[in-house]
Amino acid sequence: TSVTEARGAELPIAGVAGDQHAALFGQQCLTPGMVKTTYGTGAFLLMYLDDTPVTSTSGLLTTVAWDLGDGPRYALEGSVFIAGAAVQWLSDGLGLIDSSTEIEALARSVPDSDGVYVVPAFAGLGAPHWDPFARGTIVGVSRGTTAAHLGRATLESIAFQVADVVDAMRADSGLELPQMRVDGGAAANELLLKMQADIIGAEVVRPRQIETTALGAAFLAGLGVGLWSGVEEIAGSWTADIHVNPAADPKQVSALRSGWNRAVDRARGWADPADGYLEPH
Repeated sequence: TSVTEARGAELPIAGVAGDQHAALFGQQCLTPGMVKTTYGTGAFLLMYLDDTPVTSTSGLLTTVAWDLGDGPRYALEGSVFIAGAAVQWLSDGLGLIDSSTEIEALARSVPDSDGVYVVPAFAGLGAPHWDPFARGTIVGVSRGTTAAHLGRATLESIAFQVADVVDAMRADSGLELPQMRVDGGAAANELLLKMQADIIGAEVVRPRQIETTALGAAFLAGLGVGLWSGVEEIAGSWTADIHVNPAADPKQVSALRSGWNRAVDRARGWADPADGYLEPH
């Protein structure tokens, strides 16, 4: 074990992990197929695979989730570039809301997005599309489109992008996710969680402790110094706050996702590849 000195005291470095991997462990995603999603500026997903790695053919990365001394455990990883940043754009860029916290009330003020889709490809598209030349697109606008429809479509865009990654994880792993555990700032938005559960067709769970990166780092460090005897002993430290089950008509979800796919197709390749990758202004 490496040590470092701080004011004369030796402190063991007992756990080392990247932020998303620590969050996966903090969320106690220990059953193959379980997914954790962190909603931040972007959205970051990991699916736990256990001790058998899977080589992705669907635009994802295979990564080591952790190694507790008994061999590496693996995960599939996918990153969405723009998630919470799309809501911030409604505030800072368009002035439709005063702050991101107002998006849920705005989106709830209409029953649906009335055929409007927002593809927030402001910096291209990440997993599973990997298109640096995609650009932000709004389609389906009519004379009856309001700020509320645009706000709801922007919120839906987060759930759609996450669902695209989930589909890739299902295809690569052959696993059906038993549950998605969520954290990050936008996990406070219960309408988003409902949208997410409906679109992926699986239960979404938010824990009481949403600082799961810090929690996972603490779990790993505690295991490293023997504070806990093993994973089984800390399993009860994770507790759920809310469970959201899918409730939408699958046919309706299929139609919505078909519209989303058409919108993504229109966003892709918008910047001219001949000009090289241009950083968006």
